[in-house]
Amino acid sequence: MKELLKKSEERMQRRIDHLNDEYKSIRAGRANPAILDKIKVDYYGTPTPVNQVASVSVPEARTIIIQPWDASILGAVNKAILSSDIGINPQNDGKLIRLNFPPLTEDRRKEIVKDVAKIAEGTKVQIRNVRRDTLDDLKKMKKNGDLTEDDLKEGEKKAQDLTDKFIKKAEAISADKQKEIMAL
Repeated sequence: MKELLKKSEERMQRRIDHLNDEYKSIRAGRANPAILDKIKVDYYGTPTPVNQVASVSVPEARTIIIQPWDASILGAVNKAILSSDIGINPQNDGKLIRLNFPPLTEDRRKEIVKDVAKIAEGTKVQIRNVRRDTLDDLKKMKKNGDLTEDDLKEGEKKAQDLTDKFIKKAEAISADKQKEIMAL
């Protein structure tokens, strides 16, 4: 039973880690290099992440500068950014690419906050699914005679406690992100 609960805890933690990764890629009006993590550049026929073919820096709060190590791929990087869904038009000066992030309007902030809440809700559903799987496994163990009735009740309580702990984590992370977005 302990191994089962440990695996459940690890699965729930992966959901929290994924939530944090999702929030890193949300454009909140401030320049964040993580927004480029999902963009792949065609580098000699191989899809390669931007940060592996260029230097990415944030000189100001609303600007990201991308300077490719190989000047010949500047156009490919520009094209990859244009075809991505980040919603920023790159400015190419022949040596580097500049991404300027405009300040967010109040309406756009509210939309982003709704998206943040929706992502958090999805994470909470995934955490509850892990709990459901754990409870099903505990019941199978009881049916097979591996657990007593008391052990089953104890396992169910521990699974619920884990679920509550991770749901609170997801809510706290979401609340922090929402505050960050509204404070910009």
